Amino acid sequence: MKSTTTPILSITLSAALGGLLFGYDTAVISGAIGDLTRYFNLTPIATGWAISSALLGCLLVALISDFCSTRWGRKKTMVLAALLFIINSIGTAVPDSFAVFVFFRIVGGIGVGLASMVVPMYIAEIAPAQRRGALVGNYQLAIVFGIVLVYFVNYGIALQGDTHWNLTQGWRWMFGSELIPSVLFFIVIFFIPESPRWLFMQGKTAQAIIVLQTLNGDKDVQKEQDDIQQSLQAAQSQAWKSLLKPEYKRALGVGIGLSLLQQLTGINAILYYAPEIFKSLGSATDASLLETSTLGVVNLIFTLLAIRWVDRKGRKPLLYLGSIGMTLALLSVGLFIYFEWEKTLVLPFLLLFMASFSISWGPIVWVLLAEIFPNSIRSVALAISVFIQWIANFFVTQFFPLMVDNEWITRHFKGAFPFYFFALLCLFSFFFVWKKVPETKHLTLEEMNALWK
Repeated sequence: MKSTTTPILSITLSAALGGLLFGYDTAVISGAIGDLTRYFNLTPIATGWAISSALLGCLLVALISDFCSTRWGRKKTMVLAALLFIINSIGTAVPDSFAVFVFFRIVGGIGVGLASMVVPMYIAEIAPAQRRGALVGNYQLAIVFGIVLVYFVNYGIALQGDTHWNLTQGWRWMFGSELIPSVLFFIVIFFIPESPRWLFMQGKTAQAIIVLQTLNGDKDVQKEQDDIQQSLQAAQSQAWKSLLKPEYKRALGVGIGLSLLQQLTGINAILYYAPEIFKSLGSATDASLLETSTLGVVNLIFTLLAIRWVDRKGRKPLLYLGSIGMTLALLSVGLFIYFEWEKTLVLPFLLLFMASFSISWGPIVWVLLAEIFPNSIRSVALAISVFIQWIANFFVTQFFPLMVDNEWITRHFKGAFPFYFFALLCLFSFFFVWKKVPETKHLTLEEMNALWK
């Protein structure tokens, strides 16, 4: 029997390039936001809009991504996302007006929104149950690698010129650098197969069987075919109506809760504004970008650990570990800032926060969102959950500058309020997992129906 490890892994990594672009696109602005703010003379609200406008694009497409992935297929939807990434990388590098910059940020956000929904779903649908956690975890690993990569790209670009060059040209090169991975993603998508579950949904049984044989060899193809077709008996056109069933409402509620809490940990406030946070603590521009890169490296290392452990230790234990670590880290950062203790010691606690998120709520939430929904509602339920996720991301990103710069908050909390606020939500995330989230380790996608009943 031929080995199936290599084709599944290579297909997964090809699709996961969409995750790399997700991370690259959302984090590229972290190194550019200071010069961008000065170049366009932005207010705190406009600075937040420069970042969160991409999230508006994610919101615009999140719900229709279900239509795209169901009507056109997972593969064609990824091709569309790649094209939008290419347009965005060019458009954000050349504008002379803030309005034009925002327009192309929104275009890029639409690409991110499509990729964030269809890529983890596609990987979950091609992965065997025993390896699904690790394989879907590669999507989060790709996001993290994209973030780390762009941190170092930004740092390298910033070193190419003086302050004036960075103000006028440097930030343009940062955004334009996204063109290379965007083109690569566009090319590799043409070499991967369509999801066998989508092919079965469309009645393309012969093609679906060929893909299953490619993925599994000849092992259990007939059994997997029978399981998939049985779980798809509920018509896909009735998916929205099916959400009203009690067991599906419960599954959707858990998906929405996970999506909200992943963002309300404050992770994107840290990712997007890290250089500015370090500058506020006294670091120079170059040093702040290097410290931000250190956060990215920790993110990458602990995401790798999560991928290694998720199918061994389960989903819930890692989420518990992350919630506790994030709570303690953010509370400590808040105390250091409020009492004006040695500010150089803030970095280790931010690294602890990043490590805790990266081993838990970063990759594990994407694993759960890709797998917890039954086949007949997966596409629409995942689209709704991702839509909610982008709403939470938008509000955190848009209003974080106000949480930092507000006169009343600053007077009473001395800059520590955002960290106290997010620490409280991280603590709540522990109890949410304890009470609401089921363990899905080693269950097949077709067994999710029974899980919720």
